Amino acid sequence: MLPLPRLHAIKWLTLLAAMAAFCTPLAYAASQPDADQKGPVFLNEPINRIDFSNSTGAEIECKASGNPMPEIIWIRSDGTAVGDVPGLRQISSDGKLVFPPFRAEDYRQEVHAQVYACLARNQFGTIISRDVHVRAVVAQYYEADVNKEHVIRGNAAVIKCLIPSFVADFVEVVSWHTDSDENYFPGTEYDGKYLVLPSGELHIREVGPEDGYKSYQCRTKHRLTGETRLSATKGRLVITEPVGSVAPKLTSGDDSRTVKAHGGQSVTLLCPAQAFPVPLFRWYKFIEGTTRKQAVILNERVKQVSGTLIIKDAVVEDSGKYLCVVNNSVGGESVETVLTVTAPLSAKIDPPTQTVDFGRPAVFTCQYSGNPIKTISWIKDGKSIGHSDQVLRIESVKKEDKGMYQCFVRNDQESAEASAELKLGGRFDPPVIRQAFQEETMEPGPSVFLKCVAGGNPTPEISWELDGKKIANIDRYQVGQYVTVNGDVVSYLNITSVHANDGGLYKCIAKSKVGVAEHSAKLNVYGLPYIRQMEKKAIVAGETLIVTCPVAGYPIDSIVWERDNRALPINRKQKVFPNGTLIIENVERNSDQATYTCVAKNVEGYSARGSLEVQVMVPPSIMPFSFGDEPINNGENAGVQCMIQKGDTPITIKWTLNSRPIINGEEGITILKLSPKTSVLNIAAVEQYHRGLFKCIAENKAGSSFYASELNVNVPPRWILEPTDKAFAQGSDAKVECKADGFPKPQVTWKKAVGDSPGEYKDLKKNDNIRVEEGTLHIDNIQKTNEGYYLCEAINGIGSGLSAVIMISVQAPPEFTEKLRNQTARRGEPAVLQCEAKGEKPIGILWNMNNVRLDPKNDNRYTIREEILSTGVMSSLSIKRTERSDSALFTCLATNAFGSDDASINMIIQEVPEMPYALKVLDKSGRSVQLSWAQPYDGNSPLIRYIIEFKRSRASWDEVDRVMVPGHTTEAQVQKLSPATTYNIRIVAENAIGTSQSSEAVTIITAEEAPSGKPQNIKVEPVNQTTLRVTWKPPARSEWNGEILGYYVGYKLSNTNSSYVFETVNFLTEEGKEHSLELNNLRVYTQYSVVIQAFNKIGAGPLSDEEKQFTAEGTPSQPPSDTACTTLTSQTIRVSWVSPPLESANGVIKTYKVVYAPSDEWYDDTKRHYKKTASSDTVLHGLKKFTNYTMQVLATTAGGDGVRSAPIHCQTEPDVPEAPTDVKALVKGQAAILVSWRPPAQPNGIIQQYTVYSKVEGAEGEPKSQKIPHYQMSYEATELEKNKPYEFWVTASTNIGEGQPSKSIVAMPSDQVPAKIASFDDTFTATFKEDAKMPCLAVGAPQPEITWKIKGVEFTGNDRMRVLPDGSLLIKSVNRQDAGEYSCHAENSIAKDSITHKLIVLAPPQSPQVSLSATTTDSLTVKLKPHEGDTAPLHGYTLHYKPEFGEWETAEVSVDAQKYTIENLLCGSRYQVYATGFNNIGAGEASDILNTRTKGYKPKLPEKQRFIEVSSNSVSLHFKAWKDGGCPMSHFVVENKKRDQTEWNQISNNVKPDNNYVVLDLEPATWYNLRITAHNSAGFTVAEYDFATLTVTGGTVAPLDDGHGTGNLNTRIRLPAWMPEWLDLNFMVPLIATVIVVAVGILVVCVALSRRRADDLRGGQKDVYYDVVYNQTMGPGATLDKRRPDLRDELGYIAPPNRKLPPVPGSNYNTCDRIKRVARGIRSNHSTWDPRRTNLYEELKTPPVPLHGNHYGPEDVQCHYRHPGMEDEICPYATFHLLGFREEMDPTKAMNFQTFPHQNGHAPGPGHAGTMGPPGHPGHVHSRSGSQSMPRANRYARKNSQGGQSSIYTPAPEYDDPANCAEEDQYRRYTRVNSQGGSLYSGPGPEYDDPANCAPEEDQYGSQYGGPYGTPYDHYGSRGSMGRRSVGSARNPGNGSPEPPPPPPRNHDMSNSSFNDSKESNEISEAECDRDHGPRGNYGAVKRSPLQKDQRTTEEMRKLIERNEAGPKQLQQQSGAGFTAYDTMAV
Repeated sequence: MLPLPRLHAIKWLTLLAAMAAFCTPLAYAASQPDADQKGPVFLNEPINRIDFSNSTGAEIECKASGNPMPEIIWIRSDGTAVGDVPGLRQISSDGKLVFPPFRAEDYRQEVHAQVYACLARNQFGTIISRDVHVRAVVAQYYEADVNKEHVIRGNAAVIKCLIPSFVADFVEVVSWHTDSDENYFPGTEYDGKYLVLPSGELHIREVGPEDGYKSYQCRTKHRLTGETRLSATKGRLVITEPVGSVAPKLTSGDDSRTVKAHGGQSVTLLCPAQAFPVPLFRWYKFIEGTTRKQAVILNERVKQVSGTLIIKDAVVEDSGKYLCVVNNSVGGESVETVLTVTAPLSAKIDPPTQTVDFGRPAVFTCQYSGNPIKTISWIKDGKSIGHSDQVLRIESVKKEDKGMYQCFVRNDQESAEASAELKLGGRFDPPVIRQAFQEETMEPGPSVFLKCVAGGNPTPEISWELDGKKIANIDRYQVGQYVTVNGDVVSYLNITSVHANDGGLYKCIAKSKVGVAEHSAKLNVYGLPYIRQMEKKAIVAGETLIVTCPVAGYPIDSIVWERDNRALPINRKQKVFPNGTLIIENVERNSDQATYTCVAKNVEGYSARGSLEVQVMVPPSIMPFSFGDEPINNGENAGVQCMIQKGDTPITIKWTLNSRPIINGEEGITILKLSPKTSVLNIAAVEQYHRGLFKCIAENKAGSSFYASELNVNVPPRWILEPTDKAFAQGSDAKVECKADGFPKPQVTWKKAVGDSPGEYKDLKKNDNIRVEEGTLHIDNIQKTNEGYYLCEAINGIGSGLSAVIMISVQAPPEFTEKLRNQTARRGEPAVLQCEAKGEKPIGILWNMNNVRLDPKNDNRYTIREEILSTGVMSSLSIKRTERSDSALFTCLATNAFGSDDASINMIIQEVPEMPYALKVLDKSGRSVQLSWAQPYDGNSPLIRYIIEFKRSRASWDEVDRVMVPGHTTEAQVQKLSPATTYNIRIVAENAIGTSQSSEAVTIITAEEAPSGKPQNIKVEPVNQTTLRVTWKPPARSEWNGEILGYYVGYKLSNTNSSYVFETVNFLTEEGKEHSLELNNLRVYTQYSVVIQAFNKIGAGPLSDEEKQFTAEGTPSQPPSDTACTTLTSQTIRVSWVSPPLESANGVIKTYKVVYAPSDEWYDDTKRHYKKTASSDTVLHGLKKFTNYTMQVLATTAGGDGVRSAPIHCQTEPDVPEAPTDVKALVKGQAAILVSWRPPAQPNGIIQQYTVYSKVEGAEGEPKSQKIPHYQMSYEATELEKNKPYEFWVTASTNIGEGQPSKSIVAMPSDQVPAKIASFDDTFTATFKEDAKMPCLAVGAPQPEITWKIKGVEFTGNDRMRVLPDGSLLIKSVNRQDAGEYSCHAENSIAKDSITHKLIVLAPPQSPQVSLSATTTDSLTVKLKPHEGDTAPLHGYTLHYKPEFGEWETAEVSVDAQKYTIENLLCGSRYQVYATGFNNIGAGEASDILNTRTKGYKPKLPEKQRFIEVSSNSVSLHFKAWKDGGCPMSHFVVENKKRDQTEWNQISNNVKPDNNYVVLDLEPATWYNLRITAHNSAGFTVAEYDFATLTVTGGTVAPLDDGHGTGNLNTRIRLPAWMPEWLDLNFMVPLIATVIVVAVGILVVCVALSRRRADDLRGGQKDVYYDVVYNQTMGPGATLDKRRPDLRDELGYIAPPNRKLPPVPGSNYNTCDRIKRVARGIRSNHSTWDPRRTNLYEELKTPPVPLHGNHYGPEDVQCHYRHPGMEDEICPYATFHLLGFREEMDPTKAMNFQTFPHQNGHAPGPGHAGTMGPPGHPGHVHSRSGSQSMPRANRYARKNSQGGQSSIYTPAPEYDDPANCAEEDQYRRYTRVNSQGGSLYSGPGPEYDDPANCAPEEDQYGSQYGGPYGTPYDHYGSRGSMGRRSVGSARNPGNGSPEPPPPPPRNHDMSNSSFNDSKESNEISEAECDRDHGPRGNYGAVKRSPLQKDQRTTEEMRKLIERNEAGPKQLQQQSGAGFTAYDTMAV
């Protein structure tokens, strides 16, 4: 048996082998090409043109994608790569081509004017971008010019802006300007006189003389530099008056032009012709490919302005040839314009990628667009493939065809490209040798097995070679192969019983149609040398011979080659290698054709020889031949000889003509073979068909060659189609063919005979309708003028050429050159009408009058005459005397054999017009009248004008005024009348013939007018800072134009563009009385402009001139800035500042005030000093030395003092101190005296030391001195002489020097030492809660006894105060009561002494008094008083206030302010207010919280009739009927339901108050309930309405009889007939609820009393304990204590109405939303009253489950009792939310009743979480309002919850995060926190995680809002207690607890989506709290847990309750922990 390690090794080897076998195909598969690999594709291809300025430079980006990522190379158009040119061109690392800015002199054309392309390549192919034309523009100065333009008056003028050609591509015209400040810009208005054309010209239509006075300039803009400039010259119009008629002339001189435009641009086609009379312009467009034309259709896009055609947003279809025809009565002209509209080129190849198998076809299609397209080309991998069709087809794909293909489309301007990739299919894996044999050396005898494994697709075949010869299956050689499962081919070669001769180079070759792979290795077999037989080798001359000697045997010592017994090499061409390879280069027959011998030797000297015969073959070579340089004439002989210079025979010689084989004897060609190497070709008579390329082809075994020569044959012209005479109908398109052939190709021309006979000819003039195309003469629209003799001539230089003369005749019908004309004649005068018809005679002419044949016989006024002309006939119609009836259309009709024609003459008989009629007044004013009239008959002559004559009614018609009116109008205004005047008016018409009679006169009275005069004597004077007084007098009486009613006084800020604000002042009737107006609420010290205008009932008069005046100066609103101070000396400081901004000065700053005081006295205003100065700095003198000063600076104007700057601080320099204030010398013994002293009153610095001087009194010489440290105030002088007086004095020293000496004091040492006190009377200041020490250093012998008296009372020591050994009194933790006098008494037997100290205690202020002074809808005014017993100085107040649902805010109030108004409050909302005082010690205690509210109430109900309007399918709600209660409405919530349904449907929760609202989609004749919830900032009001929709026909339905009428708001619940009326549930439910409330109240009182008794037994600081638990003051964020009696009165109970309150958007106020069950089946005796059910009381029952008594962990918070009689008791810690309110009342007044835990024996178990102590703790439970309980062991700390200072009396324990919320509540005790941040006396407090997640979901007013109406106080309750956590408790950010998210405000914007759906609320799942055991530190977002199985959302739970469907299973908590049932009564 194998050892265990060995077995393991075998197992592993087996496993590895299996894995290797499995992984081999995987590895192969992994090695296949990645399917994601692809060739390059451009991501960001550069654009066609890059123009840039040399000042800006340019970057050209080129990005391509591919796998692997392509390489980017920039190339020129010739394909060469682009490199860096320093400073001019560089290629960035990311492939960008960068042209940096450069100087003009550095411009290089090959760099800056070049065509570039971007090339991207990877291993799969190469692509090239479109051509990138780079053009750098060197900034050159240019000037645009405008020249004079000559124009005939009345014509249109086009003024051009001439831009130099070198900048024309970059400069465009942006506007035109005249010297009259008229500006014209390109636009789309084409109706005006002036128009800037899209091409930049200024077009002026109907030029008049006034246009000649102006000068015109153009403004141009350079698009690269952005520079704009006006033209250097100004152009003018030279207007010529026409003298006689002028035929149209082209002003530009050319009659054809070309316009190019880009698609989308606007195009201008000019037709610059002028004429008089002003010509008519018509535009035509030729139909493409024809000579026919059609009129251009004008529309919104195509406009014609005068003769200019404007095409907006041109498209490619607009391209073509346009013709402008200009005509007037004198003549005509035309001009052609060829328009080419280009469209951007784009290309796309379909398909973009294709994978094709070997040998299959591939097709790429290039889809392109754009105009024009000139070329298409294809390239592959960056190289042209010479293909120019749209479709590229590869018939049979080969391996080399794979790669990137591109299609390029180009025109002269741009190019575009598209790329596609051709991939090879799966059968394109070339062969790969995967496994092969290796070189091997062996002895003869055994068999050999050689193996080759190859793979590929298609499967390759493997063959074997030995020394270059293929091995077949013969004798001992056997070859076999097979294919493996993965497609590899395994081939093997077996050699049986190997011999020495079998050695050699073996090769296996794997080959398929997609490639070849091979492997070779030597097989060495020991034996003698052996050379295998070598076959004859044939090679073509010039090639290289490579041959290896096939040697066998091993080992071989040498292999040599010999020729003719000479060892090679013998010349330079030969090379011999040791392995037996012979190479001969450039083989030649003469030198290299021979027999070569290979000799192989071994070391023993044995050798073998083998011979190789080399035959060199020579391919044929042809000697050049030619037919000659000159062409051969037709019929001549020609021949050439094809001679083979060299080449092996046999040689085959063949001839071809134009690639067609030539057969001897055919087509006159003879081929004669003179020798094997010579062939002659001969043509006896050359013909035209012999022309072409003759090729001689010679071929032998070595190869083939050819030579070619071209034969050109001269052939004279000959007719293919000779022209003949032709006749054409006039107007047709004539075509005459003339075709000839010959060589060279003859040129065919046409000429026309001069005159009517042939002989002299002239070239045809090229015009619109005559052209020659390939010899064919085309005459479009042939006319009689084209008739005549024509010559066709064909010439090619061979012979005299051909010619033919033909006659082209035009058969013309009659034609009138003028089809229609007008002719006028005056009535009563003779007239002649003439018609001239041209055409083939004879021609007959008839006359019609208004299409009726005119016969002169019927009216002798008419006469007709005819006259024969050379070209036709003239007919004249004479009228002797014209009548009005002769105004008619006369038509002459001409007829001949070829057709007919007609012409018309519009005869107009002219006379004077008739008189105008229907004259009436359209409008009149004080000074004008608007008239209209009917146009009379104009006498067939256009009315030139009307003459309006008017006069005052009392004047005669001889004294008239006249107004001329143009003849084309029938309305006019007569102006310059006088107001309130009577006028007579009449009108006369006038034409060229004369004037009409006058019309009938009309009489009018002009109206009153607005005043025309301005108010006078206007004065504006300032009254105060915001008021101006304006006084004025009325305008002159003559300018009133009616009675003045009043004045408009307008005012605005001066020097602004704002409009005036006008106020109205009534007119004072007293004559000459001055008017006045005060303008209020103006800005301080601001200049205003005032204007006044008078007005009457018609309107306002003119504005007066502006009067400007400043308001009075105010005080600066900003302080001086940059205030700084610099200490100069010990008593001077320099203060500097910068003036406040000018706009904030509110006046002229006259002086600055510097307010300064020592910093420690700064709070006291009486101690501050003031210094005035006009400059921006000052020096303060006389300051205290070495004192820190605080300074402020303010600016002063005439209006008073401005805002003070922020305080700055500087300290004066130190100085030498003053003398010590007092010195004592006390005898201490017979040789010692104790000297003590008091420090200097002004130390003037930091005392460094004291020096005590002493000397014997009266002695001379220097005194002794002793230096004493600065902290020591006494010195004992020793070694003194007894009974000798000594003098002592003391000095103090700072670092500046020594100060003044104190007074001298004399003492004498003595052995009698009376009791004396060395200390001095002093005043000590101690800080509240700090220690204080008062010295009493005494001397005496015997040792004196020291006693202390406090405020006169003998002192006895205690814990806090004691006397130290040195006599000092130490007081620990000073309090306010310690302040007062302390006296120290020292007494011995000799004497006694005493000193008295005064102790001042500095403490924070006590709580101030806050009372309410006044309220408004948005403000509260409070009175502030300091605490009566406060002795400490008060520096100010901090006022804290918060809305009911909001955050605390603060305001600083000065100490002097008696009242303070809090503004910008919410209307009708409750507020809490309290105050704290502060001084330099800190913030003091907080006042009591003031609960108040702003004025305003909830919305008031409207009447139903005013609010609701019912129809059959809808109901309209008029929300304006609601009254807002003094607070503006915010929104309404609308809900409805059918009367018999229980579910309400929410229609909208954000209806705006100002609108009406329609509830749609109701059913006709149906009763509905409608519920409206109206919201304002004071709350909401709910109203319910019953209504019935109308029937379909509009009728009403019968009312429902419920016993109480229809009802509006209070629909009663119907009772069965047998029940008494007093059982009505609307009565019973409130009654029962009231009983419950009373019971709860009694229970609360009992529990509280029992608690108080229990706590009395606990000992300790009861007052502190109760202060913490009960008397906790309400700080920021705290909630209201409901036990306060004043609140109990306020929150009375009101019987609930029978309906559900709707959800409130933006709040969490919901009703009856949740009920919880005990999961373990404990029976609950608490039910939920649901007013929505018909049976009002339902009990949710669970099956009874046995109780398990001792199993109550933290999560087993249950409500059950084992004591008899307890079944109906209210569950401990259940919260009853009583909303007993009507809709009109505030639901936020609801009272939360909280039950308390059972005392002692009634506790449900020892582990009741949150209510009991830890297990084993005595069952004493202390409760407070928030169901908070605490263990007895003083595990609480106290902090002031409002701010200021607080103390921690005992440290509180720290706990880590407990496992769940319940445990957390049990173990945690929260430190009350200073909400102002920080505490002066802070000690270690508990750390805790976020308890917010423990709040239940529906903690609507408690944890969510922290207001006074939720469950109060901190969250100490557990899950079972349903406790509420207020926002304010234990949440100070400064104490490590982040702030919770604020609640949404009551007036929250309902457009916010998060509050817009009333079904959503900000809830925290209760089950989530049970689960959430992780760290709780994030208040920022309320997480909502995903609903678990069997867990219900709020809405689902509500529905389950309503439907009574929620079974026990559905109410279980999935974790198994029990829910505590709690009851919510909500209405």
